[in-house]
Amino acid sequence: MSRALAERLGHGRHWWRGATPGLRLARHTLGLVALAVLLMPFADLAIHTRDPWAELGRMALGLAWPAWGSLESPLTAIGLTVAVALWGTLAGVVLGIPLALLFARSRLVRAGCAFVRAIHELFWALLFLQVFGLSALTALAALAIPYAGIFAKVYAEILEQVPRAPGDALPPGSGRLSRFFYVELPLAWTQLVGYTRYRFECGLRASVLLGFVGLPTLGFHLETAFREGRYHEAGALLWLFYLLIAALPWWSHRRLIPLLLVGGAWLLGPWPEVDGALLWRFVSQDIWPAALLAGDAAGLAAWFADIPELAPAIGNTLLLGLLGTVGALAVALVLWPLACRHFGNPVTRLAGSGLLIVLRSTPELMLAFLFLLLLGPSLLPAWLALALHNGALIAFLVARHADALSPGMPGLPASGRYAYELLPRLYPGLLALLYYRAEVILRETAILGMLGVATLGFYIEGSFEYLMFDVAFFLLLVTAGLNIAVDALSRRLRPREGALLDDPCAR
Repeated sequence: MSRALAERLGHGRHWWRGATPGLRLARHTLGLVALAVLLMPFADLAIHTRDPWAELGRMALGLAWPAWGSLESPLTAIGLTVAVALWGTLAGVVLGIPLALLFARSRLVRAGCAFVRAIHELFWALLFLQVFGLSALTALAALAIPYAGIFAKVYAEILEQVPRAPGDALPPGSGRLSRFFYVELPLAWTQLVGYTRYRFECGLRASVLLGFVGLPTLGFHLETAFREGRYHEAGALLWLFYLLIAALPWWSHRRLIPLLLVGGAWLLGPWPEVDGALLWRFVSQDIWPAALLAGDAAGLAAWFADIPELAPAIGNTLLLGLLGTVGALAVALVLWPLACRHFGNPVTRLAGSGLLIVLRSTPELMLAFLFLLLLGPSLLPAWLALALHNGALIAFLVARHADALSPGMPGLPASGRYAYELLPRLYPGLLALLYYRAEVILRETAILGMLGVATLGFYIEGSFEYLMFDVAFFLLLVTAGLNIAVDALSRRLRPREGALLDDPCAR
């Protein structure tokens, strides 16, 4: 064997050690997929229902022929859903702007924002339910607190992109507020408004989900109808939800916002009376272990040992998050051409775009609930929900980015155009977006435990149900810690190539 041939074979055996962008992306992807395949046998992906196809047929029939006449006061539920989303988003903006101005300067602010946004809105709702009950105050606080952390981070990132030259023209001694109001705000206004509108759309989905903990938004009626098998009524409610999202550009026009705020404030009433002593007792005593407050180290160790199945819950949460991330990658790779102008015809692209809109507009918890009715309690419904929702969102962004590209080899067939022309140019941004969504996927993974999946959310909800507030709060801290760690890891692994993360929907 010649020396040149030996060197070539040796290079082939160590191709994964290359430093080119393509090899780095291949290592990331293959490593992620290999890890998911190796750990998949440890996941409970069994189907526990006798005839899922018959149940799916009944659901599809209900969606095809919705029973509009059986709905009771749907406008009230829609109005309350919009009111919670609007006022919750507004409160998040009011709290997030001052934090955004301090975000780059204060490590404490960054840590606090990372903590509050790492806990899902439903978990915040379960926490505030213990103090404020089933009231508008619970719903607004559940949205406003995590949204404040999200707004602070994203607004700070947007403001950092503002050119420095206009700020340097300010008079010497101008403070942070002057720079914000006279330089940053005018230059970044379009991006700030665009992201706020997107976050309001997320708030609508979160407002629907608050119905799963008993708040009378649209989700409450949806869950009740599906759980009781009234699929024609549930179909009508789903169509109302999709129409609400589709018509968002028209009914959320800036001239209508004041009217919506006034009407929403009226719908949110009556406001509960806040018992300051009860609130202080809950914050200072109820959510902390008694042994910790008493300084009893042995009692604290015994309390910690009594926490049920902590290691399996963390393992299931991380495993489901990994499977959901890999599933979202597979779904995105398959679905993005359906809505891209470089493939198909106007009819197929319209159908593909409609499919992506439905999947990305339907919250994971709602999708998981539907799959749970079909397939029974296991990790499989949760995995499908995470993969379809997040994969559709990524596919939507990739397709929109692909529409702006011009293929350099127009004579290629569709398969060649996909594999050799467009995907190599899109994949760095797609993978970066997937790593960005990994933290969001893990956050959603925890709440899927509220449907009976054995993740951390299952034990958090159980602890609240049995008034074990100290255990519930500890599990919330564990959930937040996992999300912060995964977010830090994904930032480290995220490819720097690609421009998809500049899209507001990607944040």
